Amino acid sequence: MGYWACCQTEPMREGAAAHFLQLAKYQVYLPRLRVVRAHRGRKIETKPPLFPSYLFLMVTAGWWDARWCPHVIRLITNGHLEPARVADQIIDDLRKRERNGLIELPKRSGLKPGDRVKVLQGPFADHFGLYVGQRPHERVLVLLALLGGQQRVELAKADIEAVQI
Repeated sequence: MGYWACCQTEPMREGAAAHFLQLAKYQVYLPRLRVVRAHRGRKIETKPPLFPSYLFLMVTAGWWDARWCPHVIRLITNGHLEPARVADQIIDDLRKRERNGLIELPKRSGLKPGDRVKVLQGPFADHFGLYVGQRPHERVLVLLALLGGQQRVELAKADIEAVQI
């Protein structure tokens, strides 16, 4: 049969690397996110990779050709100069989360736009602001009063907490 492995690609070249790996007869899996954002009053859907600069490939016989495909930097190894195995269960779980070929991040925040938050750490520690929205990879947008105006700042979700008024 074969096993799943992971390879690192050049930045923003995951799709091209997947194309060349498929030409080399590898089965490839590149999970993508569904990100909907507002831009000038319109909703825009983008489809960035779930794991930027990485994709999965099925290794059946030889794996050396995959390393030399265009836009592939390296295969992730187990320390013994052979590709590290990715459990089939991980790939199955990712595929189960897909809807129409895209993965949607869960809305776990509990915060709503306009909620008052306090920054816990970092250069803006102890500042208060307004929650604007969730970004991919556990990042949030916060509106802070800085330098005589309001500035949008992107922070780690763990760096803020809701404040009761």
